[in-house]
Amino acid sequence: MTTAPATGPLDPHGPQDPLAPHDPLDPHDPLAAYAAELAAALHGPARAKARLVEEIRGGLADTADAHAERGGPYPDAIRAAVREFGTVDELVPSCQRELTLAQARHTARAVALTAPFLVACWYLALTPAADPTGSVPRAAQLLAAHLAGVAIGAALLAAATLAVTGTLARRLPTPPRLPLLVAWTGTTAGVAMAVTTLALAVASALATNWPLLACAGALAAASHAVVATSARACRRCARLPVSRTARTT
Repeated sequence: MTTAPATGPLDPHGPQDPLAPHDPLDPHDPLAAYAAELAAALHGPARAKARLVEEIRGGLADTADAHAERGGPYPDAIRAAVREFGTVDELVPSCQRELTLAQARHTARAVALTAPFLVACWYLALTPAADPTGSVPRAAQLLAAHLAGVAIGAALLAAATLAVTGTLARRLPTPPRLPLLVAWTGTTAGVAMAVTTLALAVASALATNWPLLACAGALAAASHAVVATSARACRRCARLPVSRTARTT
């Protein structure tokens, strides 16, 4: 009578069943390492980047599972899947272009949504002050009006960008320099909002309707914070494809 050989505890780093499901939280999982390396190399809106990395990781896992079902160890199946999908360095340029466009749309949307607040600030800045002959309030109001005009122009360009990269993108090619143009448009709008905030602060200090102007300044400051942050990220993304192309040519 033969007895079954005794089995000891499984070695976590030893041979594994090629069809065993992989744990995505395992630090030794090559798919997790692949996804982490790809995420670290990409820049763009957090949600868009997370969704893109997860899609690639899911596709890579499905391809590796298909290879594993044909026989052979799972690490070999993963290597075969990576050969089909491409390495991280090979995927980064195309993925980054997609995220750069997403960031440009994010910045354009921020400009288009915050510009009306600056127009409202422009309207409030033209409210007559307590001292109609005061040169400083008038100068501040005039400056706010001109900067509001800059913001309106930026909002129109932002709206055009959303149209070109949205429904019209299926019919018209997206200009390669559009993300950089959007980035500097957002930067210009952010600067206009910052200076408008300062102008309204000066006007509120010298006017009787200072609570109204103070609220307008707060709106301009909040708009600046939103637009400037998005424009900074857009400038960073817009420079990445150019630098990568320069290194490969």
